Amino acid sequence: MSDRLGRKKALLLLSAPFLLSWAIIILASRLWLILAARFLVGVGVGAGCVLIPMYISEIAETSTRGTLCALFQLFLTIGILMAFVFGSMMNYTAFAIVCSLVEVSFLGTFLWMPESPVWLLNVKRDDEAKLALTVLRGDTYDPSEELAEMRRAAEEATSKKSSIFNLIRDSATRRAMLATLGAMFFQQMSGINAVIFYTTTIFEASGSSMPAEIASIIIALVQAVMSAVAAVIVDRAGRKPLLIFSSGVMSASLVALGLYFKIKDDGGDVSTLGWLPLTSLTLFMIVFSVGLGPIPWMLMGELFTAESKAVASGVAVMLNWFLAFLVTKTYPALNKELGTDVTFWIFAVIMAVSAVFTYFFIPETKGKSFQEIQEELQNGGRLKTIA
Repeated sequence: MSDRLGRKKALLLLSAPFLLSWAIIILASRLWLILAARFLVGVGVGAGCVLIPMYISEIAETSTRGTLCALFQLFLTIGILMAFVFGSMMNYTAFAIVCSLVEVSFLGTFLWMPESPVWLLNVKRDDEAKLALTVLRGDTYDPSEELAEMRRAAEEATSKKSSIFNLIRDSATRRAMLATLGAMFFQQMSGINAVIFYTTTIFEASGSSMPAEIASIIIALVQAVMSAVAAVIVDRAGRKPLLIFSSGVMSASLVALGLYFKIKDDGGDVSTLGWLPLTSLTLFMIVFSVGLGPIPWMLMGELFTAESKAVASGVAVMLNWFLAFLVTKTYPALNKELGTDVTFWIFAVIMAVSAVFTYFFIPETKGKSFQEIQEELQNGGRLKTIA
């Protein structure tokens, strides 16, 4: 849809499932209607996770691309925080009204945004692409050089048809797929959604003195604040170092959390360790928010050609949300069968593997133009460099 209609029109159309779902929830009197509404929201979220990083990466300058792409994760976390706070203050209907107003405000503002200049060049609308760049960069900006680079990339991309087969056949796209799918895999297999969805349950099970509802809001607030920090530092620190740092510290946090539950479940005295669950989860959320949270979405927008981006992003998002569903559904069963300690230690091992995978297979894109990124992907031997 985004390749045919354009990124802007596709994003505007994406408002339909969101608005319809909230309208159904506001008016619903039966359970199946609420379930149908939740399905529509899921459709919108899945499509948005493809379209939004794509649009941002195509309108951003090289120097600010990381910061702007990190805003996607930031507003995801703000939404989670909003759900925790408003969910504790109002009923389902009132919350649906608030969410629908957010979508209406998006429609009212995004109508005035320019179309992606990359897409406009791909469909041979060069004059409109030049105008879009002028709107994005300012009236005094000379878009000639940037347009020329975009045009070269577009000409190379149009020589390759977009399909699953071609994603595998082309060496640069294959490496981009490996890096992106790997990052998405480790993002979800960190257990992040189990932590978010079961925060209250985890704190209740830990026996911590802090009320579980308050702890949940604190965790969500920390995630939102650190996602804002990530937007500031990602273009300075680089994607690869942040991913390695994030994976390593998350692994250590999960080991500590598992150790707490091991002592508690074995009947040990944890009265002096009441601080450990909140501290471990807060640290886990901090480093996730500056690394594994935003960066996989950035890579999805940065590594693919305009021609392959829609198909490749669709595959990456499907994997991401499938794993989110899998981890969320299996977490209670893993706790029951293996114990909370072992469950967290499994996630810790996966995070250690994530750091190794990042070092060897994920390229650094900080400060690099699209052309430079594609050249590096073609030269697979350079993927091991950190900066």
